[in-house]
Amino acid sequence: MKFRLDGKTAVVTGAASGIGLAIATAFCEAGARVHVLDLNGDAAAAAARKLTNAEAMVCNVADQAEVDRVFADLLGRERVDILVNNAGIPGIGTVESTTEADLERVFNVNVKSVYNCTRAVVGAMSRQGGGVILNMASISGSTGLADRFSYSMSKGAVIAMTLSIARDYLACKIRCNCISPARVHTPFVDGYLAANYPGREEEVFAKLAASQPIGRMGKPVEVANLALFLCSDEAGFLTGVDYPLDGGFLNLR
Repeated sequence: MKFRLDGKTAVVTGAASGIGLAIATAFCEAGARVHVLDLNGDAAAAAARKLTNAEAMVCNVADQAEVDRVFADLLGRERVDILVNNAGIPGIGTVESTTEADLERVFNVNVKSVYNCTRAVVGAMSRQGGGVILNMASISGSTGLADRFSYSMSKGAVIAMTLSIARDYLACKIRCNCISPARVHTPFVDGYLAANYPGREEEVFAKLAASQPIGRMGKPVEVANLALFLCSDEAGFLTGVDYPLDGGFLNLR
């Protein structure tokens, strides 16, 4: 069977729910040992219990000292073949309405976490003869989304970091790519609509879904399927690429 990860160990950040959980699930089903890393320890533990050959890890990926400690402990026990930098938070507002605190919060989680986790594992990957790093970007990083200044900024940085990492570690046999989804239907979307559009959830959901030319939002499992391919040996000729998974958003509007 193709797209297997037998004998490989993966770390997926922000893996207790949504896209991260879908990726962790796909990786486990493909034979990998998966470390479900999340800030919410209870949610990470609950997710790991539902998976085969998974372990929960609690970590604030925005805190470099904590990331260094958690990864040093992990790498002292086993190798890491795959790192998926998935953890992220939204940011709403224009450049004028975004406060410095808002900007720093989004930057720390969406950008600094990719730097922290990659920095913590890339040396070990180099010494072991290679590995795969997959970052979760967004179409907002290459096209910009209205009223999403900080989020678009952060995902543009993720795309740039992906290209830089891919180039710097090419000789070390470390591949680095990123996925740029359009809107994906996760529990976050439902919570966002309930909090901001009470009584209008279905109406606003339909509007958001229609912004993708294909006529719907993406599904977490669809992102996970692409992630599985990009982290498998079948994608061994691919590095330094941003993959839009957007229902035609970039090219068919």
